[in-house]
Amino acid sequence: MKLLLKIYKWVYGSFPYNKIRIAALRLSGVKVGEHVYLGESLLVITDTKTPDIKLELGSRVSVAPRVTILLSSGPNYSELQAFLPLYGKSVLLKDDCWIGTGAIIYPGVTVGKCAVVSAGAVVTKDVPDYTIVGGVPAKIIKKID
Repeated sequence: MKLLLKIYKWVYGSFPYNKIRIAALRLSGVKVGEHVYLGESLLVITDTKTPDIKLELGSRVSVAPRVTILLSSGPNYSELQAFLPLYGKSVLLKDDCWIGTGAIIYPGVTVGKCAVVSAGAVVTKDVPDYTIVGGVPAKIIKKID
């Protein structure tokens, strides 16, 4: 099973055809809506110790190349794990949102309906519906009417 998940991860991260990337993402257990675009080099970081943590993409979501979505993060085998345990939460990308190139989405974040995350943004908090965010950490730039 672990090998199969690694294969799916490789396919949805690097395969040249969007339909195949979407299929691999679905096969890896991610709920994906209709008419979604996934750019190449998508990284979804998760840990096998947190199987209940999920990623969900609504319909018409657009994810640009080189986006990183963190579902879990921790110090791995470091002695720091005594003080900083593994942290993980589900991520939701609602309908019609657009994630720009190189953006990083932290665990527990919801990106709202018709929201835009600018290229290179580091999203540490929820993004409201119809909002554009950008920066490190991401802040609201504009509300969409």
